[in-house]
Amino acid sequence: MKRWLRVLLIGLGILLAAAIVVPLVIPVPPAGDTQPARELAGPDSRFLEVTGLEVHLQQAGSGGLPLILLHGFGASVFSWHAVLEPLAVDRLVVGFDRPGFGLTERPMPPYPGGDSPYSPTAQVDLTLSLMDALGVERAVLVGNSAGGTISLLTALEHPERVAALVLVDPAVFAGGGAPSWARPFLKLPQVRRIGPMFVRNIRDWGRDLIDTAWHDPAKITPETIAGYTLPLHAENWDRALWELTLASQELDLASRLSELKMPVLVITGDDDRIVPTADSIRLAGEIPGAELVVVPACGHVPHEECPEAFLEAVEAFLAKIPGTG
Repeated sequence: MKRWLRVLLIGLGILLAAAIVVPLVIPVPPAGDTQPARELAGPDSRFLEVTGLEVHLQQAGSGGLPLILLHGFGASVFSWHAVLEPLAVDRLVVGFDRPGFGLTERPMPPYPGGDSPYSPTAQVDLTLSLMDALGVERAVLVGNSAGGTISLLTALEHPERVAALVLVDPAVFAGGGAPSWARPFLKLPQVRRIGPMFVRNIRDWGRDLIDTAWHDPAKITPETIAGYTLPLHAENWDRALWELTLASQELDLASRLSELKMPVLVITGDDDRIVPTADSIRLAGEIPGAELVVVPACGHVPHEECPEAFLEAVEAFLAKIPGTG
């Protein structure tokens, strides 16, 4: 019995040593087919250094009360391509790639000051600093999904900078990345090293995620797929996505909704299978004075799948706010 126990303990020790050592020495090849983000930019691209990051953005129009567009997880400023120009007929409209996505610079640790640029609070600071760099004192924030989360957090922390909110299928009652109990495990050196290999799977299941985001996937064009997959060719896209995962946190924004004093519009598709439509309806009911628009036969990205209905809802909302026209 003692001999068997000794063998068992030795075996467990070997397995533990392997679990500790192997992830630190196993080869982690770089993601293939990547290049500097600037080389992937299009004719409408603009790069601006903000808080030490080279931020990729697109803008149109001038004057009025500006709109700042914040995209969702796995997306980029491309996701606003059908509505950015129409919204800019009589106002400045700016969409930018949030850290970890699109063609915005993807810094790697160690970070100056030790703070991750991928955290929600850092993204709030980046949004405000971008507004400063553009000479924008107050703006309407238009955020989709996780971009809606950052828009809402910005409005709560800095209400003097946010004239109004347009929350498009926002992630408020669920999400926030990995659960708090798992984050210490994810930050272990062994896991941090091999983590990027796991997020590369988005190249395989990303198309399924896009299909799920649309009510009618038959409407998805090759150009849409190309727009979403282009950033997966930018250097460090996989490592940055892993850093974003590590920096995620539960924000408990639902408990602070009563603090919102500015006008708020919540837009959702009636067939949102990513952030359930019921969550957006609930959100509009819990924000004082919020308006709600449910777009029929539409999914998680009405600004892409149903742009005409989206534009009609947003313009009707903005028309009630002084200075937006």
